[in-house]
Amino acid sequence: MTIKECVKKYSSLLKNTTHIPNKEVEILILHILQKNVIWLHLNYNETFDKEKELKKLVKKRATDYPLEYLTNKASFYGEIFEVATNVLIPRPETELLVEQAVEILKDIPNPRVIEIGTGSGIISVMLAKLIKNIKIVAVDINDDALTLASKNAKKHEVEDKITFIKSNLYENVDKEEFIMTISNPPYIANNYKLPKNVEFEPRNALFGGEIGDELLKAIIEQTYKKDIPYLLCEMGYDQKRPLEEYFKKFNIENYSFYKDYSKFDRGFVIKFKKENKNV
Repeated sequence: MTIKECVKKYSSLLKNTTHIPNKEVEILILHILQKNVIWLHLNYNETFDKEKELKKLVKKRATDYPLEYLTNKASFYGEIFEVATNVLIPRPETELLVEQAVEILKDIPNPRVIEIGTGSGIISVMLAKLIKNIKIVAVDINDDALTLASKNAKKHEVEDKITFIKSNLYENVDKEEFIMTISNPPYIANNYKLPKNVEFEPRNALFGGEIGDELLKAIIEQTYKKDIPYLLCEMGYDQKRPLEEYFKKFNIENYSFYKDYSKFDRGFVIKFKKENKNV
């Protein structure tokens, strides 16, 4: 059976799972063969002799199991990152969080940044690639995440710019001067019913408490107390109003919210007034 015939045959098994079944079968074939898209188009009519392996992957994908966990890869900000089970899969919306940070950091010499909840390390790695002379401390409570993030930093040759630490928020971070905290923390309410495909991802990277914004509020308060000027966070689409109300507890110079690609509220940027905090 040729590659073309395999794509046609197995894409039918994914028509209820994805809107791009042909494309996903091609991705799985490339994963199996460790080839690129150019090779695929040049060899579309060649014999494919790993149908058994492909069938196994397609059947698993048909259960809504994430494609990224099958290939151990995800695209983010135009780069390829390794992903692994028990670590959150990167989302395109988080690229907007990186863009917000770059806009601020590009004009700051030798910035020091802390990322809370680094996951696969995509935010810290991209900032390290995009900002000259940056130093980053990236923390997470998940050992698997820290291992994966460190691997991605080495893959993208920025491991000298990032220090990875196991820590719950700022708990194990030495006192030092940071210009910015950045985070894509869990912000979904505990009782929210997840889409089937997301159920395969780690719950502690998704759920933020009974309401959902508890961890976000803890990050805001602790960042304020530590005199860190900038705080950038991703958030839930319905959390703008309660968070805006919560901001009133703090001495803030200015803040703004930004929307995602679907025009939902997706994150915020805070600049605190620099002073001693006693919240």
